[in-house]
Amino acid sequence: MQSNFILKPTIFQLKFSVTILCVEYIKNYQTLATSSKRKVVLDLIEAAFDSIQPQNVIHKNVSRNKDQLKIKEHTTNLDNFQRVFLLGFGKGSAQISSILESLLASFLYEGYVIDVTPKTFAKCQFTLGTHPLPSQANIDFTENVIEKFEHLTENDLVIIVTCGGGSVMLEKPYTLSLAQMIEVNKALLHSAADIHQINSVRKHLDIVKGGGLAKIIYPATVINLIFSDVPGNDLASIASGPTVKDPTSRQDAQSVLEKYNLKDQLGLKDSDFVESPKDDKYFAKIENLLILSNLTALEAMQQKAKQLGYQAQVYSDRFKDNANIAGKKLLELTPPSTILLVGGETSLKVEGSGQGGRNQQLVLASLPQLKEGTIIASFDSDGWDNTEAAGAIADQTTLKKAKDKDLDPQKFQQENNSLAFFKSVGDAILTGRLPSNVSDLMIVAKI
Repeated sequence: MQSNFILKPTIFQLKFSVTILCVEYIKNYQTLATSSKRKVVLDLIEAAFDSIQPQNVIHKNVSRNKDQLKIKEHTTNLDNFQRVFLLGFGKGSAQISSILESLLASFLYEGYVIDVTPKTFAKCQFTLGTHPLPSQANIDFTENVIEKFEHLTENDLVIIVTCGGGSVMLEKPYTLSLAQMIEVNKALLHSAADIHQINSVRKHLDIVKGGGLAKIIYPATVINLIFSDVPGNDLASIASGPTVKDPTSRQDAQSVLEKYNLKDQLGLKDSDFVESPKDDKYFAKIENLLILSNLTALEAMQQKAKQLGYQAQVYSDRFKDNANIAGKKLLELTPPSTILLVGGETSLKVEGSGQGGRNQQLVLASLPQLKEGTIIASFDSDGWDNTEAAGAIADQTTLKKAKDKDLDPQKFQQENNSLAFFKSVGDAILTGRLPSNVSDLMIVAKI
């Protein structure tokens, strides 16, 4: 059994005026809420989404009083710097950077932001990037950032917004072409490698990852606001740790590729791998501040369950397993009359040609173990489980609908075609892309 590694964050009550709206994130909520128990689970999902939205997170963690910028417990005097820059990359970084741009006001000199969702800025240059695979737009953005930041001085301050997906969007290959990097990313994403292994490879094929950005920005001061999508919140893995000293080596990266039989398949040479910066001087003036993780969402769901009169137990914030067996394990771990809440990231080796994501696959694979009165849901916190669906919800009625439509869940599972299955039975969770990402969230309700 996986142990529960829960780190309780401190809550900071900070000041600046923000209007927080109550939003229904699940577009097909009414269609999915076919029973009172389903409605409970859907309300927990809504609470999770609401707790991680940028305006709510920044309101809790960031404030400015004249020239004093406070981020969590870290206070910076903006007047101490000649120029203040803003850099944002990853899914959700645009919305967060937009709020920070307004907050910094005249103190902001200029900024650069890349995201998959368009956003208009007053001072920042915005680039529409791609994910989960890199593109020329991503590389061009990164090259521009390097050109702008490689000549900064001790009198400059760079405020960074690092979000999930940043590994792909902040991309400057060491030797490989874009086509080769796309093949590397495809191979890694379709392997059974976890995010730590995937990012250990990315860090040694790229010059901005694994502390590479810190070396480029040196000797400027850096405050990095990190929004974690990595289970366990290892700062060196989130977006491949561009401002964090990297504990891995070129050999570690090659070992991962060899483990999954990818090095020869991809035609990579030893000279394609770069060693990440190890000199402490590059990291001496960097503050890496964890602003958001899936703990925020887990605690919001737990509190919502309590309000609704149910007992909810947080099992883990760093759950890892194969998507094809994870649901079964979570069903077995959930006591009667309890809601089990889980954060983490499953792995999935794609062998079929269908469409879907690991959250939908987890729910699909758990259907044979579903008993009367039990509900399971798994969803990606940014609303996009590798497809237009954020995830899926299922109970006994899901199986009944599948039987009525003559659908074989096992066949869809084998073909990695979970999206088609859940759209057919009407149990795909649809939100559209959302501007925050804290990995995957799972719920099992025996209520």
